Amino acid sequence: MRMKTRTLAVLWGLTLLAGPALAQTVEVGIREYKYEPAELKIRAGTTVKWTNNEKRTSHSVLFTGPGGFESERFFPGESWQHRFDSPGVYEYTCGPHPEMKGRIEVLR
Repeated sequence: MRMKTRTLAVLWGLTLLAGPALAQTVEVGIREYKYEPAELKIRAGTTVKWTNNEKRTSHSVLFTGPGGFESERFFPGESWQHRFDSPGVYEYTCGPHPEMKGRIEVLR
């Protein structure tokens, strides 16, 4: 009985360690009114973090598809992030600067 309890405890501990290791964050920079990179392919469960690297301008991330939404504006040196749990294609732009375009493809 003692061996079985120890084995379960080890397996439970490994599960806890593996959980956060599987989570991933991908960075998108904003510079000169462009998302860099403008296109991403990521796995479901990945977080994308946009960082404003401009000198004076605020930006947002505006998802234009069904159920779309917009982030709050973030200023130079600030960032905003979103976790993508559902596979699909997510087109986005910047609310105040619609010429800025981005695309994220979320894979299973």
